[in-house]
Amino acid sequence: MNAAQELIERQRSTIEALDAELARETACTPRELVHASGTLRLYHYLPQTPDVYRTPLLIVMSLVSKPDIFDLTPGQSFIEHLVQAGFDVYLVDWGLPRAEHGKLGIDAYVADLLPACIAEVQAHSGEERITLVGYCLGGIFTTLYAARENQGPLRNLLLLATPINGHGMVLQRRLLSSQGLDPDLLVDTLGNIPSSMIEGAFQMLRPLQKASGQATLLNNLHDREFAKAHLRIVRWGAQALPFPGEAFRQLAKDFVLNNRIVEGGLDVRGVRCSLDRIRVPLLHVVAEHDHVVPRDASSDLVRLAGSKDKDELVIKGGHVSLVAGVGAATRTWPRIVQWLAPRST
Repeated sequence: MNAAQELIERQRSTIEALDAELARETACTPRELVHASGTLRLYHYLPQTPDVYRTPLLIVMSLVSKPDIFDLTPGQSFIEHLVQAGFDVYLVDWGLPRAEHGKLGIDAYVADLLPACIAEVQAHSGEERITLVGYCLGGIFTTLYAARENQGPLRNLLLLATPINGHGMVLQRRLLSSQGLDPDLLVDTLGNIPSSMIEGAFQMLRPLQKASGQATLLNNLHDREFAKAHLRIVRWGAQALPFPGEAFRQLAKDFVLNNRIVEGGLDVRGVRCSLDRIRVPLLHVVAEHDHVVPRDASSDLVRLAGSKDKDELVIKGGHVSLVAGVGAATRTWPRIVQWLAPRST
């Protein structure tokens, strides 16, 4: 084995060892399973303070990403931060979709599965009113729920990097245009959209990011903490989940191509979910340099919502660094707690 081969082997062994270590450190905040249905899991995070805000928080993740981004590691965990601040935190983990999930559309998630999870949170916490926290695609579902159930149990709506204007999703519109991918053909042929296609679409947003990240990692393997911090995000990003087929079809056509959420509202189980139906206090936290959800896709949400108490925070950073990492711990999380605390008593 020559010197170059030895170097490559040492680097590979180091990365494998770090990856195994990260697997043990991820999702460490103590929790209990409250509800399970198929692949769906509803978790409750155990209180860490003597006094807990009465209004529980229910975090709703995107369908195509694991919720580990909210609980990366002790000291760099959004969930840990919320629990230590005195909030009663629950989380929906949609799980790895199976073939039968290909038939689940937006109606199923917004009108069936999410309300079922909310009912479980109410029963477990003993509280009637709850706060919904939605990230990215999860934010679309929570927004539609808030518009559909505007006389329901929702007390607050906290949204993180949530796209709402399909016309602002420029690359996605191009991919799904008449010259691009046919969402009907994709779903009818594949059922669920494979995770490799989801990951490939994200890579198209920043074609050189993966290669640049790999070079950065190799150049900094001597710095163990830097390498681990880098690998935490890379590891999460590489674990994209398949996209349930019917939900993909509806979002591609009704949201991205036809922009129905902004232009008149999207129907969910017979109810027109226009944004002016939202009545609860609303905070939308967006990233200044978000390449996944551009400002043109997110900026209309607060403007069109019917809430009297509504605000938007623009935080320096990107789509992921908005919610995870050192920057999020100092820039995002404290401001979220500051907004939530007086609205959760």
